[in-house]
Amino acid sequence: RQFPGCGNIVTFSQFLFIALEGFIFEANFGRKRPAIPIRNYFIMVAMFFTVSVVNNYALNLNIAMPLHMIFRSGSLIASMALGIIILKKRYSVSKYSSIALVSLGIFTCTFMSAKQVASDSSSDQEDGPQAFLWWLLGIAALTFALLMSARMGIFQETLYKKFGKHSKEALFYNHALPLPGFLLLAPNIYQHAVLFSQSELFQVPVIGLTLPIMWFYLLMNVITQYVCIRGVFILTTECTSLTVTLVVTLRKFVSLIFSILYFQNPFTGWHWLGTAFVFVGTLLYTELWHSLGPLLRGRGRPKEQ
Repeated sequence: RQFPGCGNIVTFSQFLFIALEGFIFEANFGRKRPAIPIRNYFIMVAMFFTVSVVNNYALNLNIAMPLHMIFRSGSLIASMALGIIILKKRYSVSKYSSIALVSLGIFTCTFMSAKQVASDSSSDQEDGPQAFLWWLLGIAALTFALLMSARMGIFQETLYKKFGKHSKEALFYNHALPLPGFLLLAPNIYQHAVLFSQSELFQVPVIGLTLPIMWFYLLMNVITQYVCIRGVFILTTECTSLTVTLVVTLRKFVSLIFSILYFQNPFTGWHWLGTAFVFVGTLLYTELWHSLGPLLRGRGRPKEQ
């Protein structure tokens, strides 16, 4: 909210922290050879870095944050479509229905949350063909990033099937190899580092350390992002790319609901409808009734102690 263009310094800090942790504990200070050939990581990293940067810069192309979130909620459909085209996968009717419901639910919640933001900011947007062309370019950038992200998930799934499960190694190389690319973004990163240092001072609870509040926010973001991305990379070794996309999309949905409640934004009937779509879609995807069916019919009833 305070610095809408700070995406690059946030991304760089996340990459740097994860790369340093992996260099020490996974790569053993560079002495451990990768199990997956390094050329494959370069391909994966090129896609990973491109998606991160394009998503950040889309916000500078007349794309509002709510629209940004709506587009990224389409990752489920993109992942399923590319899985069908590239991996020749076929899914059951319940899978198609669940993905549609989850996507519709997230779209509904995000769109309704966006209405007030959009109305407040519309007066600040310049009118005319030039603004519309920049908006179209932003839409194209988001579409490209969405498809590239889905393709990256399928590429990871293929690598793990061929070379085995190496989630910690993949996490390290996916964050270490792109670091030189941030040199292209150095002026923007430095500019926001200066702005962060000029923010109001904040005393960290328990330890009593005093530092600018934006650096504290960044530190907390880096730590929580590390926990999140490590879990995602472990998940990629255990599940298909579509299942990983579903879990990550649900995490975004929970973040959205938490944001609505924590910042006391309106939670309307449309939000409840969207929430219902998401949870029904999730239950459809997991095919929970296949497990509950025998239990409900009495065949799976546990024995009495």
